[in-house]
Amino acid sequence: MGVVILLVMAAGVALMLTRRLPTAFALALLAIAIAFLAGAPLTGENSVLDTVLQEGAPALAATMIAIILGSWLGKLLDETGIAGTLVRKIVEFGGDRPTVVALGVLAVSALVGTVTGSAPAAMLAGIIGIPAMIAVGVPKVTAAGTVLMGIAVGIPFELPVWQFFSTALELPIPTVRGFMVKLFPFALAAALAFVLIETRRRGTEHAWSLKSLDEKPRSRREELGDTPWYALLAPAIPLVLALGFEIAIIPSLLAGVLYALFTTTRPGELNKRLLRTLYGGFEVAAPPIALFIAIGILLAAVKLPGAVDALEPLVKAVSPQNPVVFVLVFTLLVPLCLYRGPLNVFGLGAGIAGVLIATGIYPAVAVLGMTTSYNQVFGVADPTSTQTVWSAQYAGVTPQQVMARTLPYVWAVALGGLCVTAATYL
Repeated sequence: MGVVILLVMAAGVALMLTRRLPTAFALALLAIAIAFLAGAPLTGENSVLDTVLQEGAPALAATMIAIILGSWLGKLLDETGIAGTLVRKIVEFGGDRPTVVALGVLAVSALVGTVTGSAPAAMLAGIIGIPAMIAVGVPKVTAAGTVLMGIAVGIPFELPVWQFFSTALELPIPTVRGFMVKLFPFALAAALAFVLIETRRRGTEHAWSLKSLDEKPRSRREELGDTPWYALLAPAIPLVLALGFEIAIIPSLLAGVLYALFTTTRPGELNKRLLRTLYGGFEVAAPPIALFIAIGILLAAVKLPGAVDALEPLVKAVSPQNPVVFVLVFTLLVPLCLYRGPLNVFGLGAGIAGVLIATGIYPAVAVLGMTTSYNQVFGVADPTSTQTVWSAQYAGVTPQQVMARTLPYVWAVALGGLCVTAATYL
């Protein structure tokens, strides 16, 4: 039966790769199929309806709330001009020096990446940052890659991601935070290497395919001037509270929302802006929430006793135990997290992680190290991820070109994360 479950998983991957079904729907159907194959009854204990669907769907509720708050803060950064002001100040400081401008946009992208992920983060930093980089001669692919590599620097400190891994892998937040801090230097070093190497190796390309900043129509916010300097601290507030003072994730994010709101909004406009940005945050958060509902259902299915018993001998037979072999094997498998592949943690990879933990093959903290390392690759180089598609298209190149340029750097990040995992937890 374990072989049949693996074949069903392969079919699920095929459905996602060929886009016959959206990822969330494919994962939910896959979970139901696994539950029936594992011999789960329709109702009752360890059943399809009561355990997989009823208990699985809200299993990642804390992550969903964190996603909503992060999206809300992201909308505030956009509407109040905080993100735009940060990028404009960096561009003004960099002048006509391509490397300096790119490093500045990288820094802003990293800061925004700690608040919200995916396309919203790319847009907050890239709408101004990408044209600015291209205008001073940064090649288009490098400009798109700079925004993505910057977001990847922020991912280790993205609070909703902490919450996701904590809930999905049943690990305390301090454990997740501890590994993310270890992963951060690899992401930072790779991002700096990307900017310094690519801007100099490729030279300058003055391709004016996008409008320069001066040519863009000025919004009402820009006409009113930049956001006050103290409001620019808003993206860092949640991180300081969660990392420096170890305050819980949801209160930390909510504090960031309130800080951004009260430092940029007149009292008479608070009510309208509160509701407008909150509803806008829900729109941004809807796709990942649907995905997290499906992931919760899938995790519930692969943890059923029947599924664990069927998959344990098969997975154990192919899972390396030697730390050196562990690093080599899982480093070679990095491409399997691309194109919504089987090791993508926001897809079938979550189910595989659940199997590895439920069967006791690896400790949960080792699975954390593996999945977060892969997430650094997916977040930058996957041509199907929304942030990669948006950044590439906005810069006037293809997602595949961005993948080819960024993959060596994020592959090195994954290697570093896997080395830390093997040395620390195996």
